[in-house]
Amino acid sequence: MLRDKNLAPLSRQHQHALALCVRIDRASPIADSDTSAWQAEIAQQFRAEIRVHFAAEEQFVFPAAQGFAELHALVQELLADHAWLRESFSKAEAHNLSSTGINEFTKRLSEHIRKEERELFERLQQLMSEEERARLGQNLDGALAEAEQSCALPAKKRT
Repeated sequence: MLRDKNLAPLSRQHQHALALCVRIDRASPIADSDTSAWQAEIAQQFRAEIRVHFAAEEQFVFPAAQGFAELHALVQELLADHAWLRESFSKAEAHNLSSTGINEFTKRLSEHIRKEERELFERLQQLMSEEERARLGQNLDGALAEAEQSCALPAKKRT
């Protein structure tokens, strides 16, 4: 199903995180000498985008999904994923992830994103009215603005 325009900003951010996962997978097995660089990149991705992304989902998307009984269990799984992933991001920030830990992180992040895209977002698009999706989109636009600003490149000065 085509992604609803109101959920598309989250899907774009999912693509950024999946790109990191693919890069790590391609570099695997991770040499012990490379763990520090990968941890720095994981931590940077969290600070730049994922931190705000998780907050927006928890503040707006998950409560909207809780309005549908069939999505309650899925939302609880996704919240548990967020907790585990935040802990992993924290470990990466502190340079406490081993190469095995980095690979487990990558697997879990990828699975989490696919669960949101294939299950949560698909069902929300089917269950929510157009007006509800539009309100959600407005809320997400405001919540995600911080991540968009932190990822923006500075404008070149014209001379």
